[in-house]
Amino acid sequence: MLVLLPPSEGKASSGRGAPLKPESLSLPGLTAAREAVLGELVELCAGDEDKAREVLGLSEGLRGEVAKNTELRTAGTRPAGEIYTGVLYDALDLASLDTAAKRRAGRSLLVFSGLWGAVRVTDRIPSYRCSMGVKLPGLGALGAHWRTPMASVLPEVAGGGLVLDLRSAAYAAAWKPKGEVAGRTASVRVLHAPTRKVVSHFNKATKGRIVRSLLTSRTDPKGPAELVEALRDLGYVVEAQAPARAGQAWSLDVLVDEVH
Repeated sequence: MLVLLPPSEGKASSGRGAPLKPESLSLPGLTAAREAVLGELVELCAGDEDKAREVLGLSEGLRGEVAKNTELRTAGTRPAGEIYTGVLYDALDLASLDTAAKRRAGRSLLVFSGLWGAVRVTDRIPSYRCSMGVKLPGLGALGAHWRTPMASVLPEVAGGGLVLDLRSAAYAAAWKPKGEVAGRTASVRVLHAPTRKVVSHFNKATKGRIVRSLLTSRTDPKGPAELVEALRDLGYVVEAQAPARAGQAWSLDVLVDEVH
């Protein structure tokens, strides 16, 4: 099982570990594309601060994020699973998983990123600020920048098993499973049952809880249909729509009664 996650806007501070080693990150086929984004982002943030804030979409109160980006090559690092914070990651609570579940997380979870493309939760990275919606002056829109290298690398990473897609729209744009991979991909959204609407907070929290449930239960669904059954066995209310034709992903709605 491969689980595709969005990052979080908020991030923990960089650690005290050794500085970034881009070549040590998972998915080495993305290294050149990562270096291109990293180089331009550091240069942008080391120049005109106001321009950098505008490009990155940062408010006056987030000026410190620009300065942080200038130190990406020298700042300490920590595992990506510790860098990403926020509602989804709080609900997932990687730190409290037992040893076996942590190993599964290391193998299964892939976090998409405007800067790194995608990283595993065990990859050591510094804290940064650069969303997938950013359009850098040189490289252009990051979603478009990542599509070609992702299309080359991700099908192999997906292997022959289930792909559980929990990404938000901006990050989903960087790689869309196609062909045979799409047929074993399940895209999940969380709806407030009474209103049938997506509400951001419990959408993220429920997705975090879903991933935690799958990791701790040691269930290993081989495809979308098996995933639906596994989630129902775990107590989730799931409505599933199989693809209308080959080359499309399954759509799963998880219904939640209360916002929490």
